[in-house]
Amino acid sequence: MEAFWRRKPHVEKERRVKANAWDYNDRFSYADNRIKTSKYNIFTFLPINLFEQFQRVANAYFSVLLILQLIPEISSLSWFTTIVPLVFVLVITAVKDATDDYFRYKSDQQVNNRQSQVLIRGSLQNEKWMNVRVGDIIKLENNQFVAADILLLCSSEPYGLCYVETAELDGETNLKVRQALTVTSDLGDISKLMDFDGEVICEPPNNKLDRFTGTLYWKGNKYPLDNEKMLLRGCVLRNTEWCFGMVIFAGNSWFLMVLFSTSISCVYIFLLCLDGKVTDSLINILSTLTVVCASISAVFSGFLTFWSYIIILNTVVPISLYVSVEVLRLGHSYFINWDRKMYHSPMGTAAEARTTTLNEELGQVEFIFSDKTGTLTQNIMVFSKCSINGQMYVRALFKFFDSSLVEAIKMEDPAVQEFFRLLALCHTVMPEEKSEGNLVYQAQSPDEGALVTAARNFGFVFRARTPETVTLCEMGRTVTYQLLAILDFNNVRKRMSVIVRSPEGQIKLYSKGADTIIFERLDPSNLMICSLSQMFIFPSFFMQEFAGEGLRTLALAYKDLDEDYFKVWMKRLLFASTVIENREDQLAVLYDEIELGMKLLGATAIEDKLQEGVPETIACLNLADIKIWVLTGDKLETAMNIGYSCNIRVSSAGHVEKTDAFADDSVFEEAIIAEYALVINGHSLLEHILLDLACLCKTVICCRVTPMQKAQVVELVKRHKRAVTLAIGDGANDVSMIKTAHIGVGISGQEGMQAVLASDYSFAQFRYLQRLLLVHGRWSYFRMCNFLGYFFYKNFAFTLVHFWYGFFCGFSAQTVYDQWFITLFNIVYTSLPVLAMGLFDQNSLRYPSLYKPGQQNLLFNKRQFFLCTLQGMATSFLLFFIPYGAFPLMVKEDGSPFSDQQAFAVTIATSLVIVVSVQIGLDTHYWTAVNHLFIWGSLMVYFAILFAMQSDGLFGIFPSSFPFIGESGSVWQKSVWLVVLLTTVVCVMPGLVVRFLRVDLFPTLTDKVQQLQVYSKYFY
Repeated sequence: MEAFWRRKPHVEKERRVKANAWDYNDRFSYADNRIKTSKYNIFTFLPINLFEQFQRVANAYFSVLLILQLIPEISSLSWFTTIVPLVFVLVITAVKDATDDYFRYKSDQQVNNRQSQVLIRGSLQNEKWMNVRVGDIIKLENNQFVAADILLLCSSEPYGLCYVETAELDGETNLKVRQALTVTSDLGDISKLMDFDGEVICEPPNNKLDRFTGTLYWKGNKYPLDNEKMLLRGCVLRNTEWCFGMVIFAGNSWFLMVLFSTSISCVYIFLLCLDGKVTDSLINILSTLTVVCASISAVFSGFLTFWSYIIILNTVVPISLYVSVEVLRLGHSYFINWDRKMYHSPMGTAAEARTTTLNEELGQVEFIFSDKTGTLTQNIMVFSKCSINGQMYVRALFKFFDSSLVEAIKMEDPAVQEFFRLLALCHTVMPEEKSEGNLVYQAQSPDEGALVTAARNFGFVFRARTPETVTLCEMGRTVTYQLLAILDFNNVRKRMSVIVRSPEGQIKLYSKGADTIIFERLDPSNLMICSLSQMFIFPSFFMQEFAGEGLRTLALAYKDLDEDYFKVWMKRLLFASTVIENREDQLAVLYDEIELGMKLLGATAIEDKLQEGVPETIACLNLADIKIWVLTGDKLETAMNIGYSCNIRVSSAGHVEKTDAFADDSVFEEAIIAEYALVINGHSLLEHILLDLACLCKTVICCRVTPMQKAQVVELVKRHKRAVTLAIGDGANDVSMIKTAHIGVGISGQEGMQAVLASDYSFAQFRYLQRLLLVHGRWSYFRMCNFLGYFFYKNFAFTLVHFWYGFFCGFSAQTVYDQWFITLFNIVYTSLPVLAMGLFDQNSLRYPSLYKPGQQNLLFNKRQFFLCTLQGMATSFLLFFIPYGAFPLMVKEDGSPFSDQQAFAVTIATSLVIVVSVQIGLDTHYWTAVNHLFIWGSLMVYFAILFAMQSDGLFGIFPSSFPFIGESGSVWQKSVWLVVLLTTVVCVMPGLVVRFLRVDLFPTLTDKVQQLQVYSKYFY
């Protein structure tokens, strides 16, 4: 048994899977295909759930208090004053956890019992998903979910193509193309699949959905495998009649069961022992020990008194505070989800709060980091302009009005034809002919779709793609090119290339990418010739002009390849593509090598218009003193043009290079006075002095930045400025930035849902950010601050009465109030009014400047907490000493004196409930019917419970719990009500006086706005 507990899980370094070989695969003890996301069963729910709940600090804290209250010599309070609210919280949480886990269990059962066709002993048999094993060959049909991570072997489509939808994995609804290896694409027959005995050696399971590295060994050959050959579990097969695949990863590839420590059992046993004889024995033992120790030392007696007052004064921070904060955060999140003004009807997309813990921080944001494409713009690309061979061609409305381009095509200008041939060949678009003559392109990015469509419009129609060929229709003539290699695009390379062989046998490399990257790889001799003939000067000039208009630019180049050189290079490529370790690095070196020495063809310009309301939103956010940083990979001129389009004031001297210009303080002075926007490039991002200058500007635009640099910019500001940051984006390249910021916002646009899945809040348009911050964010912060201030005030006023009473009871830890009042004060008498204020209170929306107090954290800080504490202490002082001074002078209507302690306690308790109810009315800025209902309803509930608990009837039923007979009658004495009225007025008036003086002498921004609204109401 000891060996079992100490057994370490096997760490998988690589995976070996052989098709149709159960005995071979069983040697590695791979996980089966059963999934289990539920955490509990009927036997483990109670101990595990309690263990998880008691790991929370609040629950553990109140558990310690409960243990102390079990010792009579320490506690003067009964245990139920703590256990009632604690059990209430534990039960509510346990019910929620049990419900969530039950739904997870039902979902697991539904998934595990799905049917899949598995090739077993020469025939296809239906098997449950949970019985699928690594190495099995399974058949998928159209619209079926993929049962496991499988290697695509063949399909009903030509060349082993198939289409999958990955919405369950990354949220993207556009179809992805997957393609089987050529050597396995003809294994569509059952007999061939039974004879297939290929072995796959690949990387171990990981959570990277966009990368897979492996090699297929079959018939003495090696074939490289990548992500394009894999179908991941959760994908749906679309537009494909059937396909076969080999299971590589099944089920959960990690250990599901977690061995809990024996402390769970200890906690469980302890909680079960809170009732019965064991509890009585425990209490007797503890009591005996405390009596013995107290007789030994007076110091120890003082120690016990200290803990007694810890128990009595713990209501300053009751467990109801923890519950109330969670309720408020949940309510604020629902307000965001229900906001119809943030609903985008064209897409049917509502705003979504994906977290409940950051709503207050939405009201404290100082820096917004925004992507450009798809976030500020629509991400709907239109081919607008191009430059070919030093000549610029312009598009107007829906047609090119420059007839010279059409004439050049008709005249079969070689440069123009090569330009559009490159656009038709260099891409990853898949064509789909939905009907006769209706050709639809499935593009993974809007840019590629726009460029391929432009090539089609000018006579170079991309018709079909196979693993080895690309077919074009060039000016009505069908031409098939042999596809030799695809050099993929990524954020580091910033370019994509293809190598093809023409029907004439000529090998060419076509490349498109960022202008700076392409220009670096041009042949020097070509640069010289182009410069002399102005072929290079004009494209460079035109690209600057395109970028200045806010267009997205790409440079196009090509290269003729020598047959012998290409054969050698191809052998090296095949070797590198079958390596398991560092495959991507070796491929990158080979790509860089063959892409050197290219010739420039021209440039393209694509238009991406701004979203509706972007300039107005940015202007409004600037009024709220929120600094906006736009982080984009576009050129400097494009970034500046976007700044102008967004009504951002960009200085003509805003282009900052890494120089010694910052040595002069005049730069900072000018930035402060003129309120410029700053435009910087990626090379300047880590300069600390530049960061200081950037933070003085209203807006900063960072151009030519990579996704990693975006995250670095956010981290830099977080670390050095210690301000609340928000990042907003719409694509996978924005995920790192979104996760780095304090608050991440995803836009559900044209680039899928990866940004949304990584975000804390999501919506469909950038303009909704204004309402998220200036309405929901500001109100959430405003409400939470008012809630906390009032909550601490009322609890200090409630609790510190015991402290003043201690001077008259020898600090014996005797309580003023009865135990039922202590139990119900925070969970019945005062819980709903403060919740109503925390949920519905608000101030004016007309003034964005009201957002500034949140940025400066003015509404609840150490100073405000001290003032709340001071007000609570003063109120508790008055609550105790006014009745204390009045009672010796008071007599009942029958002439008898008020000499009993319970009448004194009822008077203080009644005064307290009325005072805190009046105070919350004064603190409320916006009254609703709910506020009235909760405040007046709580007062009525208090008096109803008061009369019931002090009545003779409850004494007859529970004499030990309700020992005071008939004390409710003392409440009807006129003198008592006069004392209550006097106490209420004296407690409330100082706060009113201070409030009026503060508004007149030291008005806050909120006070000024309220006065402005009053003046506007009466004078206009």
